[in-house]
Amino acid sequence: MGSNEAFKRQKCAMIGQYSKSEDVKGLTQVLTTLVPFALFWWAAIRLSSESLWLAAIPLPFIILLNVRSFGLMHECGHGSLFRSLWLNRAVGFVLGVMSGMPQYVWSQHHNYHHAHNGNWEKYRGPYATLSVDEYASLSSAQQRLYRFKCSMLAAPLAGFIYLLFNPRFTWIKGSIGLVIHTVRSKLSRPSVSLQAHAATYRTRYWKSAREYRHMLANNLVLLGAWVVMCSVCGAAHFFPIYVLSVSIAGGVGIVLFTVQHNFKHSYAGDGEHWDPDIGAIEGTSYLVLPRWLNWFTVDIGYHHIHHLSASIPNYRLAACHHQYQHLFSNVTRITLGNVFGSLKCILWDKHARRIISVAEYQSAHAMSP
Repeated sequence: MGSNEAFKRQKCAMIGQYSKSEDVKGLTQVLTTLVPFALFWWAAIRLSSESLWLAAIPLPFIILLNVRSFGLMHECGHGSLFRSLWLNRAVGFVLGVMSGMPQYVWSQHHNYHHAHNGNWEKYRGPYATLSVDEYASLSSAQQRLYRFKCSMLAAPLAGFIYLLFNPRFTWIKGSIGLVIHTVRSKLSRPSVSLQAHAATYRTRYWKSAREYRHMLANNLVLLGAWVVMCSVCGAAHFFPIYVLSVSIAGGVGIVLFTVQHNFKHSYAGDGEHWDPDIGAIEGTSYLVLPRWLNWFTVDIGYHHIHHLSASIPNYRLAACHHQYQHLFSNVTRITLGNVFGSLKCILWDKHARRIISVAEYQSAHAMSP
């Protein structure tokens, strides 16, 4: 796809036509997520009192609704689910607690991805995709570990780390560092206020006081919800269902995100050659899903449009795709049957500026002198 004026004019027209959020549609989507989510959780707890194995019956629906809630949280971060800024913030916080992720902090990192989509020098996805040279420098054992990390089999573990472990660990570790820094600074300069000392603390876990406040609030509310659920249902009934559902939902989300950017010969530019429109069209896939799965994933399969403009709400993506499909002839279509193959495309070929599979690398490596 060439970055030409005709394409840019049509893109602007598309964004102007479809980037109109509606509070009623957004609230409807949230309610059709939260109500069945609560009902399936109630069913799971009731069934678990008979047998934990019976709780597996509603578990797939809890997992899928977790995926949907994360997708809606993601839209709140872009400010596109609702027209109201307040609704995006408030509902985004609630959905962040449901997902186990501090929504505001996550949205700042995610917006960085959007700002650099296709520029693999800046952003390499949740698996930190290795370049061909980086992969070649690993030992055989390290290469096997990297391939396992990026596989479908490891996805639930990645989901557990991403949604349950990391948000709690980074909050606790960062908070301990903040307290130690503030106390030491106060002892060395007692005339300066605690607030001023705390403001000088720097960490990679948050970039501003606002991010820390959101992280703190998310974790405190989530931990409070855990206490309430354990007191009502019992920890032995609550945590197996909770940990399993969130971990698998997180794994599903990571797989979805990966195949939307890592697929055979997807565009992977660098800082010098990067073009954001080419990144959206040739470095982002159109994930063709059944209608029912599009509902649970809030149409995130139309990812090429989402990267052309994150201001277009999910409930307008399908119509936008159909009207402007002539712009998307270079977008790679991926079906469910292509997902496993796409997950093998985990290497960045810097010279060709594209993503390749390990098999392609091994073939080229075998042919080289």
